Amino acid sequence: MGREAESARLAQVLDGLERGRGAVVEITGEPGAGKTQLACGLAEQAARRGLPVIWARAPRSGEGPFRVFRDTAGPAGAAEASDPAAWCELIRRRAAGGVLLVDELHRADPSSLELALRLIRSFSSSAPFSAPSSSSSPPPSSPPSSRSAFVLVLAHRPRQSPPALLEALDLGVRTDRIVRVEAGPLDVAAVAALLDRWRRPAGAVVYGAGAPDADMAPAHALPGGTGASAAALHTASKGLPGYLRLLVAAGFDAGLWPDLAGGDEDRLLREAAPLLAELGELSGPARAAARAAAVLGGMFRPADAARIAGLGAREGLEACAELVRADLVRPADHGQRLAFRHPVVGQVAHAECELPFLLDAHRRALRIAAERGAPALERARHAEHLVHTDGAAAARVLAEGAAQTVTRAPALAARWLRLALDALPARGRGTGERAAWELAHCRALIASGRVREARARAHDLLAGGGPSLTGRAGDGGARPAPGLLLRAYAVCADAERLLCRYEEAEAIARAGMALLPRPLPAVLSAEATELIYEYGLVHVLSGTHDRIRPLLREAARARTEAGPSASVALGVLIAFCDVFSGDIARGAPDVAHCAALVDALPDGVAGHTPDVLALLGCAELYLERFTDARRHLQRGLDAATGGAHKHIRAHQLLGLTMIDQWAGRLDEAERRAAEAEELARAVGAPDVVTLATAMRAMTLVWARGRRYAGEAVALAARAVDTTALGRGWWATSAISLLAHAQLLTGDATGCLRTLLDGGGGEGLPQVQPTFRPSLLALMATAALAGGDAEGAGRLLADAEADAGRLGLPLQWACVHRAGAQLRSTRGEHAGALELFERAAAGFRGGGLPVQHAWTLIAAAPVTAAVRGPAAALDVLGRAGALARLHGATLAVEEAERVRGRLCADSRPGRGASPTAGPRTADAPATDPSAVDLRSALSEREREVADLAATGLRSRQIAERLFLSHRTVDSHLGSAYRKLGVSSRTALARALGPAVPGQALPGGSWAEP
Repeated sequence: MGREAESARLAQVLDGLERGRGAVVEITGEPGAGKTQLACGLAEQAARRGLPVIWARAPRSGEGPFRVFRDTAGPAGAAEASDPAAWCELIRRRAAGGVLLVDELHRADPSSLELALRLIRSFSSSAPFSAPSSSSSPPPSSPPSSRSAFVLVLAHRPRQSPPALLEALDLGVRTDRIVRVEAGPLDVAAVAALLDRWRRPAGAVVYGAGAPDADMAPAHALPGGTGASAAALHTASKGLPGYLRLLVAAGFDAGLWPDLAGGDEDRLLREAAPLLAELGELSGPARAAARAAAVLGGMFRPADAARIAGLGAREGLEACAELVRADLVRPADHGQRLAFRHPVVGQVAHAECELPFLLDAHRRALRIAAERGAPALERARHAEHLVHTDGAAAARVLAEGAAQTVTRAPALAARWLRLALDALPARGRGTGERAAWELAHCRALIASGRVREARARAHDLLAGGGPSLTGRAGDGGARPAPGLLLRAYAVCADAERLLCRYEEAEAIARAGMALLPRPLPAVLSAEATELIYEYGLVHVLSGTHDRIRPLLREAARARTEAGPSASVALGVLIAFCDVFSGDIARGAPDVAHCAALVDALPDGVAGHTPDVLALLGCAELYLERFTDARRHLQRGLDAATGGAHKHIRAHQLLGLTMIDQWAGRLDEAERRAAEAEELARAVGAPDVVTLATAMRAMTLVWARGRRYAGEAVALAARAVDTTALGRGWWATSAISLLAHAQLLTGDATGCLRTLLDGGGGEGLPQVQPTFRPSLLALMATAALAGGDAEGAGRLLADAEADAGRLGLPLQWACVHRAGAQLRSTRGEHAGALELFERAAAGFRGGGLPVQHAWTLIAAAPVTAAVRGPAAALDVLGRAGALARLHGATLAVEEAERVRGRLCADSRPGRGASPTAGPRTADAPATDPSAVDLRSALSEREREVADLAATGLRSRQIAERLFLSHRTVDSHLGSAYRKLGVSSRTALARALGPAVPGQALPGGSWAEP
């Protein structure tokens, strides 16, 4: 996997051997890079060609000369005693006409190394290697002088190879007499393919007699249940397949990496047999130093490793030097400290340590860290192993460490807090402390994506199933601890909100708010501020912004004990609500002010409130400040490392998906949408899954063209079908995307029906105000496609009124485009062209190239009517070039279709038609040679279409066929596209007995 170029290079060497030409091949690379696997690939190729293959491998131990080649030479080798020249000739005779593979040459004994150098020098008189011509063919028989030719393959690790070998190989490579094949890191695609292969059951793989087992055992024996993404595993393994196998075997958890590979140490050790053999070759002091280094973890000081291992200063340095020579550890931090060559090497060394040693070693390491004043994060790595022996002291270190790492690695923080809670008594002294840790544990679980678990624990706390949320006051009397109770309500509401359970979230947050005095006090506690902020987020995502705005403004006037970052977060939430509600005059300056405050926050502080960057970026997106929006969303994405805040990451990815789609970065938009969908599924957020799927479908409509449009619309329809209407922002956003996709692919009726159902009826009251003008314009376009010019005019008037209140250029561009379409149908070609040009300029200025191209295509017929066919063809040429540049296949296809119509209409005897643009699908062109259109439909589509033609509505059809109404709409839309119609009347005509016709591309004025 991922070694196609290297395999092709090796195949060229075998081509040369079949022509009587030998060669030396050096296979080099990092430990775990797959050098032996490449050699096996060469052996397989040679065996398929009928060429003999001999394996030689440097043993880890043994006595006597020429140990590498003894098995290769056979019984005759013993008679050659210690004569290197005789051995060289013997090996050449044995390998003649085939391939000699020497693996792990860096471990060779001196006599074997001398023999390898002699073999290399024996090729020095040959001509430089060059790849054979593809047109050449092997001669019928090789001349006698070429029958002794063979291929010598030398696999080694450069860091551990002796200088003489490196010098000889480098000289041969420079003079083109040695073929160097480097096993570099695999790319992400190769890692994904490799993981897929490993998880698929397979039979045993046989590489041929004599092939070594250690580095080539088929990896299908590895577990396939890991849910880690290929990208995360690629990063953790550095693209090296040997380390990749170890991580998969351990049950890789990206949230715990690099502190821990996974939870399956037994399988890790079984898969790490070659690495354990490396450790076993070490001297006693060096092995003790390796174990001590594994206890220290990360970068370590040789003196600390010596102290933990119980070695003296001099002996410890010598032991560490041996580890460096064995390439188990390498200099780091400018040589002042050392680190294992890969973190998983240290974890293997740690996993093989005996328990008594581990307890003593971690206790010493904790003492060293405390003496040095190390942060709790470092001390907690050792306290984790002592929590069941050192009790409450270790638990407090773990809680402190969790607080320091929860932003970077929340899964690790959750693990430490769970251990700390297990070490504390359930009752008695420290109850308030335990409750605080329980809430911190819930927060860490939420941040790591384990929202359902956090919800269950938070409910237990509120119900009294966990420790009490009351504590002792300093005066000795018992009284409530309102701070912990308020925080418990906030955490519980947060978990419900993230699971898209908005009614429950609002009720829980409201119950917590009832504990606060009204009006709010002049100074808010940190816990009260947290609850108010959470209450506001619940209303934001349930689409009830206006209800919460007065409370948020009252809270903003108070002073908060939570610190400046909390005040910034509250300000961003207020500004977002204003913008989302369409109050641009108030919200726009506040967003700019908040952006300056957020930009001044350090990354560590900003990372503690990741919602802030997501809210700010989305507010800027609605204000059409795309550069600022992208900057803040990307910063939030970068801050959510180590598996942190999967739910927020999904939100940020959706915002970036929208920006990328508008900016014409369709491949990037599809990738981001798919990642957001995966994350949302992982945390159990169905509404987020719906929107991510709809965004991905919309991107596919643009990128893949009409051939795949039906599939993409069906994908969006299935996603929206799972969403209850009127569920707030997520649902209305997904429904609007489905409507866009339907109109783009010719289903004007479906577009109107989707928007009316999902937007709350006439006027779209449930639609976000900042997007309402463009959606009303979309409905006007759909009405025009259905022949309802009067209805389109009413919708357009509403759209113009809303756009005037907002004053957003891109909303105006959508309205201008719809207005141009309406004027064109009235024959007002000059006025239509002016509006088209204003719309095109708006999209171009806003940085929306695909929308710009689509507008030019729509304007081409009017341009032909006003300025002539040549000007229209020029407009189409510019539109097509722009669409091709951004991979918008749908726009490219539409430009070509409109070009064909214009060219046909401009032929002698025919006049150019100002409505020759994207055709409405109501009037199929008749053709005597056309076949029955019904044959184009699937059985289910014919069933649905026949019922629709009788006048039944979608819900009636759904009840009759036991389908959901969205599924019916999907089948009906597909039938419309295939039959080239956009109304039920036209559908009834098309489904008549053998009605001639041809399915035409729909969406006459399809608007994105």
